[in-house]
Amino acid sequence: MARLVVIKGNDEGRQFSLRDAVTSIGRDSTSSIRLNDTEVSRRHAEFRRESDGMRVVDVGSANGTFVNQKRVEEALLQPGDRIAVGQSIMVYALPSQPSPEPLGLAQQISMIAKGGEGEFPSAIVGRVSEAEGSRIFSRPDRSILSQGNAAANLSILYEATQAISHILDLDELLERMMELVFRAVPADRGCILLRHEEGGDPVPQAIHWRRPEDRREKFSMSRTIVDHVLLQREGVLLADAAADARFSGGESIMQQGIREVICVPMRGRHETLGVLYLDTRFTPKELLAQPTITTKFHAEHLNLAIALAHQAALAVEETRYYQAMVQAERLAAIGQTIAALSHHIKNILQGLRSGGEILKMGLDEKNDKLVQQGWRVAEKNQAKIYDLVLDMLSYSKDRVPALEMTDVNRLVHDVCDLLEPRAKETGSELIVDLPESPLRVSLDPEGINRALLNIVGNAIDAVEGRPEARVVVSARIGDDGYCRIAIEDNGVGIRPEKSKEIFKPFVSTKGSRGTGLGLPVSQKILREHGGDLLLQSQVDIGSRFTLAIPLKSPIAPESGITAEMPLLPPDD
Repeated sequence: MARLVVIKGNDEGRQFSLRDAVTSIGRDSTSSIRLNDTEVSRRHAEFRRESDGMRVVDVGSANGTFVNQKRVEEALLQPGDRIAVGQSIMVYALPSQPSPEPLGLAQQISMIAKGGEGEFPSAIVGRVSEAEGSRIFSRPDRSILSQGNAAANLSILYEATQAISHILDLDELLERMMELVFRAVPADRGCILLRHEEGGDPVPQAIHWRRPEDRREKFSMSRTIVDHVLLQREGVLLADAAADARFSGGESIMQQGIREVICVPMRGRHETLGVLYLDTRFTPKELLAQPTITTKFHAEHLNLAIALAHQAALAVEETRYYQAMVQAERLAAIGQTIAALSHHIKNILQGLRSGGEILKMGLDEKNDKLVQQGWRVAEKNQAKIYDLVLDMLSYSKDRVPALEMTDVNRLVHDVCDLLEPRAKETGSELIVDLPESPLRVSLDPEGINRALLNIVGNAIDAVEGRPEARVVVSARIGDDGYCRIAIEDNGVGIRPEKSKEIFKPFVSTKGSRGTGLGLPVSQKILREHGGDLLLQSQVDIGSRFTLAIPLKSPIAPESGITAEMPLLPPDD
C-alpha cells in the first residue's frame, strides 16, 4: 500500500496510508489526512489512484502544492518524490521501498576518525586561499572560471547572487546553494557544515546527493580534512583520497568508497563560518580493480566551490544579522506591550479597588446607596477587563471571518440599543439613519458587531461634554460594490498627525478610560473581510469612521486567506 512519510513539519515522523481511491489532505478535520500546519489550506490537495499510478492534484490551495520543489497543479508521483504543502514535506513511498527515516542532519552525518598531525601530500593536488572566494566573485571575468565553461560558470554565480537576494529562510537558501554547486561540480555527495559560535565545532546544515537512492545511507566524511581546512584557512582538492596513508586507521576511506574530495572554507566578511564539503565515490571493488580511474574534479571546480562558499557565508551572515534584528525588535515590542498593558491593568485594578472600598463601606454602614455605588464602579472595571482580554485575543490571533448573509440594519440597531443607556448617561443623542429596506450583506456578524461596538462607543466618549452632543450611525450600499457603515460625531476631532497613530496598538486618546486596542482590532476585523476602516476628521468639528465591507468577499473559502485589496479612498 502506498503511503506518505512526513519528514519535515509539525507532523514529522507520522506516516499516512493511501488506501482509498481518493485521499484528501488539508487542515480541516474532514480531510482524510489532517496536517497540523497553519500554512496548509483547509482542503489543500488530493491523492488519486489511477491506472498509471498515484497522482497528486492541487484543489485550489492558497500556498500551492510542490513536487520536488516545483509547483504543480497535478503530477504523477514516483517513489521517493517529495511533496511539499505549507511548511510540511512528505515522501511518497511504495510497499517495496523501505520507508525513509526522518533523521535529523546530525544523525545522518558521521566524522571519520582523525589521523595524526601534519599534511597529507599524497592526496592534495590543489589548494586555494579562503580569500580567493571574494576575489573570484568580484572579478569572475579575470579568474580561472572564465576558462572552459565560462558562460555556465558565470550563470551559476549570477543565480547564486539571485538566491541570496530573494531567499530569506536559511535552510532553503543553503539547499538552493547546494543545487547550484551540483550543477557546476560533478560531485556525488555534498554537505555544508556551519559553526554556531566562533571556534566551535561545525555541525551539518545541508546535505545533498546526486543519486536519490543514496539518501538512505549515512553520510561519512573525514574530520581530518575538515579540521585542516578550518585551521589552515585554505580550500583543498584531494584527487586520490584512498591512496593517502592518513586514512588507514579506523573507518577507512576505502570502506566508504570516497575517491576525490573538495573541501573549502566558508569565509564571510569577518570570520570563517564553516566548510563546504564535496566528494566523488566508487565502490571498493572499482577502487581495487581500477586504481587509475579518471578524475572528475579539477582546479576550476575548486575555484568555483570556494566562490560559491563565500557567497553562502555572506548569506548566512546576513540571515543571522536579520534574525538578531528581528529578535531585538521582538523583545522591544514585548517590553512595550508589557509596559502598556501594565499601565492599563493598573488603572483597572485601581478602579476595582476603589469600588471594593466603597462597597465595603456601604456594607459596614448598611448604606444601600454606597453599596450600589461601589458595585457600579466594580462592575464598570470588570467590563473593562473583559473588553481588554477580548481585544487582546482578537488582535493577536489570525481569524477567518465566519461569513453569513446578515441584515446590516438589524446589526446596527442591536449595537445602538445596547449603547443607548451609555449615550444618555453622557448627555448625548444617538441617531440611527438607515434605509427602510433591509441591507443584506455577506459578513461575519460577530466580528462586525464587535467593531461597531468599539467605534460607536468611542464616538459617544468623544462627544461627552460637547454642546448638542450627537452621534449618527448610517448605512448605505454604494455602486462601487461596498456596503458602508458610517459613524459620525461632533466631538473634538482628531489632529492630522494623530490620525495614523490611533490605529497602532495601545495608543489611546481617552487616557485611562481606553485600552488602545479598540481601533486596531476593528481595523483588523474589516481587513479580514477584505475591506477597511476609514477615517475623516476635523479638529473641533468632529470625526467620521466608515466601515467599508465588500459585497463580494475576496476571502478564499477553502484556504482561509484574505486576498490583498487596495485601501479604499474616503467616501465623499
